[in-house]
Amino acid sequence: MSSPTPALHARMHTLTSKPRGISLRAAAASVPPPILPLIGMATVQVGAALGKSLFTTLNPGGVVFLRVGSAALILLLAWRPRLHGYSRGQYATAVLFGLVLATMNLSFYESIARLPLGIAVALEFTGPLGVAVAGSRRVLDMAWVILAAGGIILLAPWTGSRLDPLGILFALIAGALWAAYILLSARTGKAFSGATGLVLSMTIAAVVLVPVGVANGGTRLLDPRILLIGAAVGILSSVIPYSLELEALRRLPTRVFGILMSMEPAIAALVGFLTLREALDARALTAIALVTVASLGATRSQKAIEP
Repeated sequence: MSSPTPALHARMHTLTSKPRGISLRAAAASVPPPILPLIGMATVQVGAALGKSLFTTLNPGGVVFLRVGSAALILLLAWRPRLHGYSRGQYATAVLFGLVLATMNLSFYESIARLPLGIAVALEFTGPLGVAVAGSRRVLDMAWVILAAGGIILLAPWTGSRLDPLGILFALIAGALWAAYILLSARTGKAFSGATGLVLSMTIAAVVLVPVGVANGGTRLLDPRILLIGAAVGILSSVIPYSLELEALRRLPTRVFGILMSMEPAIAALVGFLTLREALDARALTAIALVTVASLGATRSQKAIEP
């Protein structure tokens, strides 16, 4: 088995131990391995679509607080990590990772408040793509970057696209933060055992988002219906995909896993169409296809040169 890409390193560092409480592994064991990451990506995007449906009641900041807060609570209950007894450097890493988690989620939700889900995810995917080819001098890797850049240019307002420029900016910021997430996830995985670093960082992210959530949601955050939907978003966006990806990484070569994960922009576009009725024109579909192919190509070409 070849070494995983940086993005896969991040996923493996956060998914390397079994939760002590809730687990979907028994159910996932009966599903063919290639289907598991596809289901995980679908649940992440369904969670995002469900969160977007709350924008008529809450601003993105309130929805993000519910999403991250519920995910942190669920992960704390599921993994029950030790929260004390670490060094100052370990805590600093967790805090930095938590800040990135908070701002990444906030930027992404601000983007989907203004853009169709599939387009936002395609733009955000430039972050992992950049990490995958960073430092490479191979002509083929540069070709994947140019291909992805072509997709971004197609979506740019000055090319005739009617997309919200601020939404595009937020999606690209989310992508840059996703790149930081990948690098910090690897660092956090080395600093803590199992999922402890992830759970600590998610909890810190939830605390950081308290002022944002209260300012944007106020007393509406106490509405039982909204709390229930927020919990569902946390489950769909964190608990289910983490469990399924853990099982997939146990049963699939990392190269295959990486190729499957490259389908996420296309899956996001499909989920956006089916759940939110976000129909995309030919320009947007072409842009999503370019980013998806670029991500797929970067994953395959990196595997080809790794020992």
